[in-house]
Amino acid sequence: MRALNIGATGMLAQQQNVEVISNNIANMNTTAYSRRRTEFHDLLYQSLRRAGSTSSDAGDIVPAGVQVGLGVKTAAVYRITEQGSMLSTDNSLDMAIQGKGYFQIDLPTGETGYTRDGSFQLNPDGEVVTHDGYKVQGIQAIPNEAVSITVNASGEVLYKLDGQNALQNAGQIQLAIFPNEAGLNPEGDNLFTETEASGGPTANNPGQPGYGTVLQGFLESSNVDTVAEITELISAQRAYEMNSKVISTADEMMSTVSRMK
Repeated sequence: MRALNIGATGMLAQQQNVEVISNNIANMNTTAYSRRRTEFHDLLYQSLRRAGSTSSDAGDIVPAGVQVGLGVKTAAVYRITEQGSMLSTDNSLDMAIQGKGYFQIDLPTGETGYTRDGSFQLNPDGEVVTHDGYKVQGIQAIPNEAVSITVNASGEVLYKLDGQNALQNAGQIQLAIFPNEAGLNPEGDNLFTETEASGGPTANNPGQPGYGTVLQGFLESSNVDTVAEITELISAQRAYEMNSKVISTADEMMSTVSRMK
């Protein structure tokens, strides 16, 4: 009985859907987190009577035929890259990207990581780093004597020394964009790495055509909509229950057949 396998595929698909939704809800307060969405595809169809075949010696054509579906599968889990809301922090090392782009980070492996989480800090050497101590590309070490740090919209990092009016330049932040942001590989810790699906990065100064600008003293919030996620969770739960009901019904039908004498 195909209904048993079809119901099982539906339960497995909805189980994965619930896992994606739960991860979205768990990261509703994660800085710059992009929510995920599950996409489903139907499985192959078994043709019991193929459409377009002839039904008689006269060459009559079957208009529809008989095709039986074999269930559902998870096709992809997409990352929705829409802009999250901006949260003011008044911290000079907090930066948010308004528009497209990713900060570039030096990873211990020698690769370049990409992130929209701009909650940066200074390490003992005066370098601007992430929470894990990974250096942000494009920024030189800032002296301990600096009394203020300014990052303008175009990504220039400036600092002021005590007793001086002139601002000193500590580097230029560049943002990276990709042909397919959804193809980036999530490494955890709000970091992504390049893949063949994402395409190669193109880096430029913030504010250039196609690139976002940098907002100092702000952080980008998660773009998770809790009301929408709860609604999707309820829908997934109902779909899971309906698929389990299909399996129960198919089992009862098989029991009825086995009791026939």
